Amino acid sequence: MVTGRLMARAMFHVKHGRGAVTVLAVLGAVALLPGTVGTASADTIPAYRMADGATAVKGTPGADDAPQLHPGLHTDAIRRGEQKHYAVTLDDRHSAYFSVVAAPLPGTKVEDYKDELTISVQNHEGRTCSADASPTFNGGGMAYPIADYATRRIGADRTSCQQAGPYHVVVTRKGAVTSGPGTWPIELDYVNEPLLKGSAPARPGKGTWSTVAPPAPRTGTTRRTVAGGTGFNDAGSVGPGVWKDHIRPGETRFYRVPVDWGQRLNLSADVSHAPSTSSSRPSASSRPSSPTSPSSPRSAASSAFITDALGLSVYNPARGAVSTDRFVAYRGKQATARKFTAPVDYGNRFHPSHSVSAMRFAGWYYLEVSLHPDTARYFPDGTDLTLGVDVRGTAKPGPGYAEPAGIFSVTPEDRETARDGRTAQEAERSGTLTTVGYAGIGTGAALLVGLGAWTLLARRSASPGPPGRRGGQRDRGEPGQQGEQHQRFGPPQGW
Repeated sequence: MVTGRLMARAMFHVKHGRGAVTVLAVLGAVALLPGTVGTASADTIPAYRMADGATAVKGTPGADDAPQLHPGLHTDAIRRGEQKHYAVTLDDRHSAYFSVVAAPLPGTKVEDYKDELTISVQNHEGRTCSADASPTFNGGGMAYPIADYATRRIGADRTSCQQAGPYHVVVTRKGAVTSGPGTWPIELDYVNEPLLKGSAPARPGKGTWSTVAPPAPRTGTTRRTVAGGTGFNDAGSVGPGVWKDHIRPGETRFYRVPVDWGQRLNLSADVSHAPSTSSSRPSASSRPSSPTSPSSPRSAASSAFITDALGLSVYNPARGAVSTDRFVAYRGKQATARKFTAPVDYGNRFHPSHSVSAMRFAGWYYLEVSLHPDTARYFPDGTDLTLGVDVRGTAKPGPGYAEPAGIFSVTPEDRETARDGRTAQEAERSGTLTTVGYAGIGTGAALLVGLGAWTLLARRSASPGPPGRRGGQRDRGEPGQQGEQHQRFGPPQGW
């Protein structure tokens, strides 16, 4: 349909003598696709963006009529004090990971350590397959996305939940009566880990690495620009280097970085000195309309010292928490939050420390940076955020999956996307536009050849007849003047 409309428009321009330049301009439109530009309101903080195409489900209070989950992303919502069940059917070969993201709207009232999710995987007898995950808030009353996963892991060191059959994912929201009663949107992800070709690698031995003395943060005079996302689905991609973004009080920004087997992350996030004209107590008119948190002893809303100002968290490719949210204080001078992880190793899953155990996959690792609403007294319009991303170590071969590694791998395309600072959507769109561009060039060339042939034939049909023929005479079956005009500007017969 698009090509047909463009062809008709090209014919119109040729008929009216506007030449090949106009035709080329029209045909160039074949290579263009309409896009949508999303602009966040200056008066609001954007909410977590759920995955495009995620399946909407409604968990049930009991297991009997729970909705069935399949590998992929799902969305639901949960109220304070509510428990939801989801059914899954598992085989006896693959380890399965079930992550849940709770994304209360910015400005929602939350209580540190009291408002939390509990995520568990249970067999048909109601027995838990692994330790429950319990993500909670640690940001001085600030609401931001929290996430973690529960697992059903297959392994020689395991005895429970190794059979094929029905299982249930159980999600519970706990909360204090003084916290906000509103419903939280949640996003569930179900991922199977590929099978291994041979036996599982052992846990790395002691002394092979250390996090006791983390190296200095990545620095550099060249700062590339990146736009962080609202969550896992639209996270901005970053590679090794120093990156610059803008963050507003009450906002959380997500980024992702590819980390291969044998590599580890040395990360820093910092906000700069407050402007010299800022005051610890701005007037009401100078305060932004971004959400503010309730007063709490830890956020010190009435003081120039903000105890929990800047938070940095790390998640693995299956959205498992690598590190807990640890917010650093701010008092008008540069503040830096830092993380230093263990190297990625399949055998880390056997480590008793959660922060080490979570570094068990290669793939995209996610960084979550949050700025407390109370920093509005220093940054009414937001502030520059600097990310230092240091991927240390040389990539080494993985454990040897017998199936496609999927999200548990790093590809050359992933590294290129990270170098360019593109989101997953931008990378996909770029590939689509490249393909369509080549297709458009081919289509345009074919149309130009056809139009050239048509124009040549049309001109020949308009040339004078044989000598001796008079204008008022015509051979039998020859079209009249009106028909000749139609033949001149219509397509050649049979084209």
